[in-house]
Amino acid sequence: SVVKKKEYVMGKVQQDLIARDYTIVLSKRIRSVSYKKKAPRAIKEIRKFAAQAMGTKDVRLSAELNKKVWSKGVKNVPVRIRVRLSRKRNDDEEADEALYTLVEPVEIADFKGLQTEKVE
Repeated sequence: SVVKKKEYVMGKVQQDLIARDYTIVLSKRIRSVSYKKKAPRAIKEIRKFAAQAMGTKDVRLSAELNKKVWSKGVKNVPVRIRVRLSRKRNDDEEADEALYTLVEPVEIADFKGLQTEKVE
């Protein structure tokens, strides 16, 4: 039998499959970036945030998230974005990691009073 190895992420034991909703403030992450690089940098920052929060190197962004970031053009990136990070099992046999993170946008009316939430 295969022995499951516990992976430690940010001081806690990593659970296998989990989904959480986060609010990512993009404005502070792309503040000093030149106009024509704002949207591409925002995508990179979302990827970096997801990798750190979920503890996987393999991060996949949905097409809807990409459309939402690029919705106002290359230089007018949304100030905040609400995303659902889902850690999923990798079906590919040759993959380096057993798990990957899928990032999808969450539609909300406004950002007031929101916190990180576990999604069941």
